[in-house]
Amino acid sequence: MEMDLQWMAWTVETGVFFAVIASLIAAYTVWGLASPSVLRKGLLPMPTTRGDRLFLGLMGSAWINLAWVGLTEATQWVAVGLSLLFMLVIGRWG
Repeated sequence: MEMDLQWMAWTVETGVFFAVIASLIAAYTVWGLASPSVLRKGLLPMPTTRGDRLFLGLMGSAWINLAWVGLTEATQWVAVGLSLLFMLVIGRWG
């Protein structure tokens, strides 16, 4: 059974972006149940847990992608790469 998604301009990049978000949330849920997170102070101006950094990284990634779509005509894969880099920086040093 094929889903009709013609009402929205779905692209491969958009599908990958949302699939990565769903996978990250599922992985962090399992990780949080197996090993509870502790507060940590990094680059961000407040102590955060892994889940906080994931949320902030996802929000920043969404803004990066929205800005890319709104301000450029270039392929969205660059924005996906920038989002991944942003998520890695926030997750590691945030």
